[in-house]
Amino acid sequence: MNERHIVTAYDKDLEQLETMVSEMGGLVESQLAASLDALVRLDPDAAEQVIKRDKVIDEYEVRIDQHTTEMLVLRQPMAQDLRVILVALKLAGNLERMGDYAKNISKRTVTLTRAPMVTSAAQSIKAMGDKVLEMIKDVLDAYSSRDGDLATAVILKDEEVDRMHTNLFREFLELMASDPQNISLGTHLVFIAKDVERVGDHATNVAEKIHYMLEGSLPEGDRPKDDRSTGILVDAEGTAQS
Repeated sequence: MNERHIVTAYDKDLEQLETMVSEMGGLVESQLAASLDALVRLDPDAAEQVIKRDKVIDEYEVRIDQHTTEMLVLRQPMAQDLRVILVALKLAGNLERMGDYAKNISKRTVTLTRAPMVTSAAQSIKAMGDKVLEMIKDVLDAYSSRDGDLATAVILKDEEVDRMHTNLFREFLELMASDPQNISLGTHLVFIAKDVERVGDHATNVAEKIHYMLEGSLPEGDRPKDDRSTGILVDAEGTAQS
């Protein structure tokens, strides 16, 4: 095989890798959107579909892992190409975890269909979820277009998601404190809200890795964080205090 054919095959390998990562990311985005929709509508059938589709995300991770391993062994990439391949492997891991959180939300949704549900709580979670979906869309666009500025913008959005999570945590603690019968419901809502917040964290991880892929280094400074849920307690009057 001559050098031109080798280069052409290598370019096709890189293109296939990027396509798989983008497709996996698109599936994760649709899974989170579907899980939030199932939660708001308390639709167990829709939630079950999200749970079943998660195996497709797992299969993408395996395929990407195999493809990157083959490229590292056969192509022996250097410099920028090596970063592209290693970052794709790390992105697949982050996307797989994001898919797991979407699945976990749907599992709890199935449980919540058997109990009284606070509609406003589900809507509040969805509002945070919509912000996280924006982050996923933007980070996938940043990956496809090699847009470092867009990746940086995603990192900055995570702070807003943290604040929304803190407010939800306070709201759900007060819900549980108001009536012992709300404890089971409130506990599930707390975990669902945390799952959504963790998806945002992983989207931020992806954005940081895109920055590394493009610049050869991680973003400078600490990641903006504003999740203060760990410092909240409920007082004797049932009010959440920081």
